[in-house]
Amino acid sequence: MKETVLYWDIYEITSPSPIHGVMLRGRIRKFGLQKSINLLTENASDKENVVRFAVFHKQNIHTVCDFITDIVPDATIQNVAENIQNPVLSKIKINDADRYQI
Repeated sequence: MKETVLYWDIYEITSPSPIHGVMLRGRIRKFGLQKSINLLTENASDKENVVRFAVFHKQNIHTVCDFITDIVPDATIQNVAENIQNPVLSKIKINDADRYQI
């Protein structure tokens, strides 16, 4: 049986308020579990005070965005990549598969 690799869209959360060290990732993850939303979340290591999350390609993110802005009212959420297989959220450039040889 051939397995299908899933495709993800990646979003960045930025804010003038601190969003690292406030359990934002875990709270987003728990929200996804409670609402049965498949998502990944990670602190960015290539940018300061940025959290990234990913959802299945073309998935509606309104409920996730509403949840995030309830927690961090001054948050901005921006799509930074679409249709990525097996994404790495900590560093966006790693998702360019052409950079690597096996």
